[in-house]
Amino acid sequence: MTLIGYVRVSKADGSQTTDLQRDALLAAGVDSDLLYEDMASGRLTERPQLEACLKALRDGDTLVVWKLDRLGRDLRHLVTIVDDLTKRGVGLKVLTGQGAAVDTTTAQGKLVFGIFAALAEFERELISERTIAGLQAARARGRHGGRPFKMTPAKLRLAMASMGQPGTKVSDLCAELGITRQTLYRHVSPTGELRADGQKLLARRNLPRNRPGE
Repeated sequence: MTLIGYVRVSKADGSQTTDLQRDALLAAGVDSDLLYEDMASGRLTERPQLEACLKALRDGDTLVVWKLDRLGRDLRHLVTIVDDLTKRGVGLKVLTGQGAAVDTTTAQGKLVFGIFAALAEFERELISERTIAGLQAARARGRHGGRPFKMTPAKLRLAMASMGQPGTKVSDLCAELGITRQTLYRHVSPTGELRADGQKLLARRNLPRNRPGE
């Protein structure tokens, strides 16, 4: 069995070094050459050393961390990581903190993490129920879910007036309107004529369909 360690700084507690974590992992038997270290906050999605550490783990190895919050961004992320490790035959050992009872190489540790997994599933179900209830309440009040349209009638009028003019740069126009080039061309042609999506937008707002100035 090989012990592989992972450490990460924490902005939450003001600790910008990993010395304490490294010392704890070395004392637990992790070889210094098998320590992976990220200097980014856990809120960031990309943690290259964590990804490298997870890839390095093999069947029979154990991942050692100082605290649970060093490993996962939140409970669901943590459960996902450990579930993947379990399927690969890799153990997890937590040295201190609230998760110190977690050692998936033991029966007791597996039981504790099983409780965490159940709580994560319960949280997912609650979020799903709240989302459905919120949508139903919104529909009852005449509102519908979905992302708001980025193109508005006001933006559409400006786009119609600007497109086809010699000095108009499409990239600058898109930046000014806060829309993508794809969105622009879905609504307006290169000469400023309305396209199908533009006609639907104006029809929805009961606005005139003619180009400004005509």
